[in-house]
Amino acid sequence: MNIAIIIAGGVGSRMGQSIPKQFINVYDKPILLYTLESFEKHPMVDAIELVCIDGWENVVWSYAEQYNISKLKWIVKGGNSGQESIRNGVFNLEDKCSKDDTIIIHDGIRPLVDAEVLADVICKAQKYGNAVTSLPYNEQIFLVSEDDESTTTKFIPRETIRRVSTPQAYRFDLLDGKYHEAFEKQIGIYGSHYTNTMMVELGVRLHFAAGSDKNIKLTTPDDLEIFKGYLNRKNK
Repeated sequence: MNIAIIIAGGVGSRMGQSIPKQFINVYDKPILLYTLESFEKHPMVDAIELVCIDGWENVVWSYAEQYNISKLKWIVKGGNSGQESIRNGVFNLEDKCSKDDTIIIHDGIRPLVDAEVLADVICKAQKYGNAVTSLPYNEQIFLVSEDDESTTTKFIPRETIRRVSTPQAYRFDLLDGKYHEAFEKQIGIYGSHYTNTMMVELGVRLHFAAGSDKNIKLTTPDDLEIFKGYLNRKNK
């Protein structure tokens, strides 16, 4: 099976709203539902698990019924950090998955995931055991000088770096084993760490899959306006 874990356990304070950002309505539909619909409609996704901020579980079940999200099978309580939330989702599947199942991890506030991107990350994970959505980096990257933060003398050649986001996909036994290892050893679980960075810190070689520039993460009010622009263009 191919099972998606959608992460929607955060509050999203930078959006400046009174409710978690994944539940903000855009054209009379919560952001999270746009994301869930992308996975519901994809023929390669068999089931969906949502990691949800505590107290919003019944709201999500109601939305799932209203918008016919029939692949949603489980809702799991989020943790105190992104990594704890993902861990909760992974551990909940331990008695529900076989070791060869493919688990797709995706941010609930990335509602513009392309069907082609999702298909590619699944196919590459089935071939290699893991895959991460990626794009080339088109800007110049300079390192801040240690002696003067307002200057620089070094840069990173942009052809040597990639931007990585979600969706990411992993064979279940790899994913489950590494989350147990990471939390036992306290490696790759703090700060901005995500599944991909944790995997690298634990010695796993990651494989790049296709990405899309429109797969934006909705973090600020400006991001909402960009999202609305994509929706308006799609409707036209």
